[in-house]
Amino acid sequence: MERRNFLAGAAGVAGATAVGTPAAAAPVIPSQPAAFGRTGKNFPKVCGDLGNTNHSNLSQINRRTIRQLGGAWHANLEGGSTSQPQQSTAVVQDGVLYVQTTQQNVFAVDGRTGAIKWKTNLGSKTTNMRGVALGEGKVFSTSGANIVYALDQRTGAIVWQKALITADEGGSDSGCDPQNGQCGGLTGTLAGAVVYFGGLIYVGMQGSTGGARGRAYALHAATGEIAWTFWSAPGPGEFGHDTWAGDSWKTGGAVPWIHPAIDPELGLVYWTFSGPYPRTDGSSRAGDNLFANSIVALDAKTGRRRWHFQSVHHDIWDMDNVMAPVLVDLVVDRKPRKVVVYGSKVGMYYILDRRTGEAIHGIEERPVPQDVRQKTAPTQPFPGGEPFVPQEPRIDKATRPVPFYETGGLYTPHWDRPVIIFPGAGGGADWAHLSFNPYTGWIYVGYGLINSGYSNARDGRVNTSRPLGEYFAGGIAAVDPVTNKPVWVKDGEWSLAHGNGILTTAGRIMFQGGPDGVLHAMDDRNGDVLWSFQTGAGVHTSPISYEIGGEQYIAVFAGGNGLPYPDIPRGDHLWAFKLGGTVAPAPAPVPPSKRNDVRSAPVTGATANNTVTIGRIWDATRKVPGATENLVAQNAMSPQHLTVPVGAQVTFVNPADNTSAHAAVSFFDDEFDTGVLMPGKSWSHTFTKPGTYFYNDAIYPQNTGKIVVS
Repeated sequence: MERRNFLAGAAGVAGATAVGTPAAAAPVIPSQPAAFGRTGKNFPKVCGDLGNTNHSNLSQINRRTIRQLGGAWHANLEGGSTSQPQQSTAVVQDGVLYVQTTQQNVFAVDGRTGAIKWKTNLGSKTTNMRGVALGEGKVFSTSGANIVYALDQRTGAIVWQKALITADEGGSDSGCDPQNGQCGGLTGTLAGAVVYFGGLIYVGMQGSTGGARGRAYALHAATGEIAWTFWSAPGPGEFGHDTWAGDSWKTGGAVPWIHPAIDPELGLVYWTFSGPYPRTDGSSRAGDNLFANSIVALDAKTGRRRWHFQSVHHDIWDMDNVMAPVLVDLVVDRKPRKVVVYGSKVGMYYILDRRTGEAIHGIEERPVPQDVRQKTAPTQPFPGGEPFVPQEPRIDKATRPVPFYETGGLYTPHWDRPVIIFPGAGGGADWAHLSFNPYTGWIYVGYGLINSGYSNARDGRVNTSRPLGEYFAGGIAAVDPVTNKPVWVKDGEWSLAHGNGILTTAGRIMFQGGPDGVLHAMDDRNGDVLWSFQTGAGVHTSPISYEIGGEQYIAVFAGGNGLPYPDIPRGDHLWAFKLGGTVAPAPAPVPPSKRNDVRSAPVTGATANNTVTIGRIWDATRKVPGATENLVAQNAMSPQHLTVPVGAQVTFVNPADNTSAHAAVSFFDDEFDTGVLMPGKSWSHTFTKPGTYFYNDAIYPQNTGKIVVS
């Protein structure tokens, strides 16, 4: 199939597909709790309010006026640097924007002009920065050196600083074992936007992939002293400790790498925790592994667990469902319900009672496929309602699997052979900040259509590979939380699941940016695009809205990302827009490849003697195939990236000293098929037309190459 036809069929759908039956009468949408905070003139928190609804009550920019929207101002915060990705969503108070950069700088920016009011550097050790908190006249930020800072909101001067994730943290009762590393594994790093509420700030961390033991922090905003710590891989004597075999809790992972939601009326913090460690090999950690893959309601003042819900038992698929949970008041079956919306990568939501954790639409524990080596859980929880994306690879979408891999749906187990499933590690909704719109009553979310190939990561295997040569895409879904069913789903050309937050507004406009750098304004009824603007770099943050002098502004920080596309354009562009704005769009950067490309350096046919040696890794220094066979790498084609002219004959060789049969087959264009080549055998093919031809080993399919014919 030709690339243009595949993309048209898989990811070029125009318009939204209605998948639910709208009610005959208008939905009953109660007023949302005032205690969450009201956005309007200010947008003082990442995701807007304590309930993470990502909604602005401003309406000057609306369906009638949207075409008058233009650039109000633009600032390059890091002097035009394209060296780092940027994931920090800005916040606004009293006309001033506060935003971090990966380069470890915190900025205060005039919201009317874009002039920098102050800049404070927090060191040089870089990490993901996802947003500051405001409170008590301070700006609270984490740093890559695992230090929390309080800055004077007027001047940027450091008021206090507190180091976290230290070996002696919590003293003798911490559960850490310094002689065996930080809690048994790597230290991890602070992560997620900081949240302020009621004299405390809430700080999360990351590091599940390295075996850090997860914990969530509350610090006193006045001093930085730790108020409480919640250990999400419980130690001896703690609830949930018996769900970890042996000492596996010490390297349990289960980290909270996205910020929580807070219900002030109930006094509860809702935090989501990532998957366990090892990520795709469950053989050493028998049990459900609480509180991995869970949402936990914690007492805001003490950190004591009130309730929890685990969305994936004994995870081996990186289906962590870490997200910024959204708090909503609903009327369900004529009864008012206070709910929290949770779930992301699995492509469906668990809508839970905020007081008790009860599933509003019920939960069915369904039997799932088993693998005794993985110690898989016998059942997994499925909520009432419907998923908003497919839950297995589909040939008519960008989830079309690369040939020769084993494939399966949600919760298909794996071991040493890579298995493609969807939603994958970067599919579904991942960590895109979603929005609750009080006018429609719907939850809006960006999703990705990205397969993952899973193996146990032993002996050099890739644990959650994105198979080379596969296509990427995504889209937007509107989900009715009253039924937990999608109202409409709109496939598009880009994955929108990695920080591509959605802002809805009282003007009935929704804003979202993409990896290509384009910020879109859309009709909240159906997702139709009404206005677009090129920001100059991928947008992997949430747009925000604020007001100065009676004028409504939209702002967004565009700086790119590293996932799911490795080649997302990067930058440092902070933009603001208003009606009548005249600042022109940025030049369009080179957009990411919609296919997971082979990115090794090209090797000419003359250099390689027009020969591909299968099962060997190219020695770039000596410019010859490697000396030993490799059965697990993605680049065991020598060379992996070959360039030849039209009319060239290329020979595929399985060396005599290889021990296994191999086969090279092109996809998805059927250009060539070597058949099974035993050691010592070869096969040749003449290329008669220009093009880029991806191929893989039919016996070890993760081994992939490409030939560019010109």
